Amino acid sequence: MRADLLPLLMGGPLLLAGLLVMWPRRLLERVLLVLVPAASLVAGVTLLLQHRSEPVIAHQVGGYIPGIAIPFVSDTLSALMIVVTAAASLACVWFLMVTGEDRIRFVPPLILVMLGGVNGALLTGDLFNFFVMVEVMVLPSYALIAVTGTWRRLGVGRTFVVVNLLTSSVLVTGVGLVYATTGSVNLAVLVGAVHDNPSAAIAGAMVILALAVKGAMVPVHGWLPATYPGTSAGIMALFSALHTKVAVYAIYRVYSTLFEGQAPWALVLALLVALTIVVGSYATFGEHIMRRALAWQMIAGVGHILIGVVLFTQLALSAGLFYMLHHIVTMGALLLLAGAIEQVYGSGRYARLSGLMQRDRATAIFVVFALFSLVGLPPSAGFFGKVGLIQASAGAQTWEGWLMLTLVLVGAIASIIAMQRLWAGVFWGPPMETYRPDRDGPGRARSVPLTSDVRVTRQLLAPGAALVVLQLAMFVFAGPLMSMTRRAAEGLLDPAAYIQAVLG
Repeated sequence: MRADLLPLLMGGPLLLAGLLVMWPRRLLERVLLVLVPAASLVAGVTLLLQHRSEPVIAHQVGGYIPGIAIPFVSDTLSALMIVVTAAASLACVWFLMVTGEDRIRFVPPLILVMLGGVNGALLTGDLFNFFVMVEVMVLPSYALIAVTGTWRRLGVGRTFVVVNLLTSSVLVTGVGLVYATTGSVNLAVLVGAVHDNPSAAIAGAMVILALAVKGAMVPVHGWLPATYPGTSAGIMALFSALHTKVAVYAIYRVYSTLFEGQAPWALVLALLVALTIVVGSYATFGEHIMRRALAWQMIAGVGHILIGVVLFTQLALSAGLFYMLHHIVTMGALLLLAGAIEQVYGSGRYARLSGLMQRDRATAIFVVFALFSLVGLPPSAGFFGKVGLIQASAGAQTWEGWLMLTLVLVGAIASIIAMQRLWAGVFWGPPMETYRPDRDGPGRARSVPLTSDVRVTRQLLAPGAALVVLQLAMFVFAGPLMSMTRRAAEGLLDPAAYIQAVLG
């Protein structure tokens, strides 16, 4: 793939979103909703193949001088993220088509704008342009929350907007201070820029802080379980795959670039990552609704992913990246499967569901494999993710490593027990004879007789099942995938090829 085509992965979805706003046609909306993430998937795979021989490619937008121009850069890490986020996005828009949410006015162009922002954030080599791309990604999310989910979405949207506006203010302030203290926002120029520069270190810490909020890291995590479950399942799965993971990706990129793994506040980072694992894993016990329980598991997943940043060895970075790829796919699968159940039975509450193992056996089987991956049991991609983190933690031979090793095991036990509670509440027990759908407005839901035709259809099951199959494929082909994450980790540890591609 030619380097000058990289900006199209950002600009193409934005242009097509504008086309849909000006010329809304039902068929065209559906075609583009599938075509855009599919094209991103193909482009990502092409880039992955290319990076086996060419580690980094870069394009200076507008042909300006390297170091001044806004660069679009692709390496193994960004290509991997494009592939996995595009695959998850395809499953999410498929689910939205099945549920009919894609028919809501402006939903298709809003999703395309978000996808363009995600691709831009993953490919940009400029810190300020990254801020711009994050805003392009987040702005349509405000509207998507407002038009999907239950009536709770209005309050949820207010919280989401306030948190993201405040966080964006911190992020752009941090980026501005980075420029003021170093004279550049180009990532290739900023490699190691904070060493012997306390002011730049503070500015970089502000950027990391803003990304930690957007990634829902403890103690700035409460907004996620308070907002995401208020949207529809398809939109929540899309947010899970894109929003938090782009922020975590950026933490990897910025931390390795500015601080080169040696931040003065590394001790604080280690303790907060430890708290993120513990809080996310154990807070799940307090929930009695499927998607709210999964929201806390998303937070625990962020903690596991950031172990790579805490330890900052090649093995730890590789394991953390592998875990992030698996978590995008696995969490998307669970949210879409939970959404299929909600769509049919009108509720995701444990108290209103029972015995689905007998009634919807296929759904239960796919949920089992997804839960196996979430807690790290074979055969699942999550198994190799947890094993990699354990190996990296034990191999670090530091107190941080032993702490992370302990918490991975403790978090796994907590997740197993919490997910057993979900399984017992939803899939085990006597078959339901009536069901009580949740109501959007106030009032108590009325029991409805359960007829034989009330089941999860193949159409509703298919998107989540496809992601389950994908994570099983990640288990089978874990070797080649780990070699890719290892190359990505090498690129973070040794940015020489990145600098050469961007600055020449």
